[in-house]
Amino acid sequence: MDLITHFRRMAGNSLWSNDRLYRSVLALQPGELEAPRTSFFPSLKETLNHILSVDLYYLDMMEEGGLGLKIFDSYVESGDAGRLAEGQAAFDRRLLSFCEALSAAGLDRRVPTDRGEQGMVPERIGDLLAHLFIHDIHHRGQVHAMLSGTSVKPPQLDEYFLDYDVRFRRDEVERLRLAS
Repeated sequence: MDLITHFRRMAGNSLWSNDRLYRSVLALQPGELEAPRTSFFPSLKETLNHILSVDLYYLDMMEEGGLGLKIFDSYVESGDAGRLAEGQAAFDRRLLSFCEALSAAGLDRRVPTDRGEQGMVPERIGDLLAHLFIHDIHHRGQVHAMLSGTSVKPPQLDEYFLDYDVRFRRDEVERLRLAS
């Protein structure tokens, strides 16, 4: 497998994982989304908003959208699980499209990244994608752990890449229009 294929599969995995995670989040009882939790961010709501806002920040830089850190000024945190789910799904589709259009040469292309007072730092798109996927996996794991303290069982998130696991996710992959 080449790196482009890997990033496309990772983008598909992010869509699938977030869909599974949000199906659980949408089943929470009133008050559980914003209830205090033990984690880096003190609630599911704050963690989910962090994931989405940082996703938008990095993709804007990779698409050279020009917003940079200003994206955080325009991002409005949501306390509504449905809105968060819709926003994350829209982002995941956008990221998947970005990865599907990416060429091998595009992975090495440097784009300016807005680092505030440190200035604009050129980074390779391949490195930004790798960072973004690790960031999302890290924080989805925190959401998963926080769900353990709610009325909803955390979803299985590691049955995506292996042929053995297809039987566990076939319906979801087809519903999300992802190649397995």
